[in-house]
Amino acid sequence: MYAGDRRWAVFAVAALWATYAFVFWKVLPYVGTQEVMYALAIAGGIVLLFNTASILAMIEHYAGDKEHIYGLDIHYLDVLRGKG
Repeated sequence: MYAGDRRWAVFAVAALWATYAFVFWKVLPYVGTQEVMYALAIAGGIVLLFNTASILAMIEHYAGDKEHIYGLDIHYLDVLRGKG
């Protein structure tokens, strides 16, 4: 469970980066001045930085606390399979 959640979190961050890069690339022809382009790049970079940092922090927190987080789910999955 944890490995799958971690994989999807990393995929979500990669998709976010790809989306921001695509949108920035498509918006560039409509940007009026260099200052606007820099403002867009800096603002987008800050958003990407904070979102990436939050996902990495979440993954790190889950790694240390996965027994508590997934314990109840695993218990009930075992009950459904007849192991518990």
